[in-house]
Amino acid sequence: MVTDHADMDYREHERTYAGFVRLLRSVTLAIVVVLVLMAVVLI
Repeated sequence: MVTDHADMDYREHERTYAGFVRLLRSVTLAIVVVLVLMAVVLI
């Protein structure tokens, strides 16, 4: 598999970015779930 270095860097960056977005989405979802649970418990 022969690719030039810039292409490899770009693909690596894309994968890292996708992972970061997925992580951010998971964290946001977790925060929302915690807030909803707190609201249910407190009300």
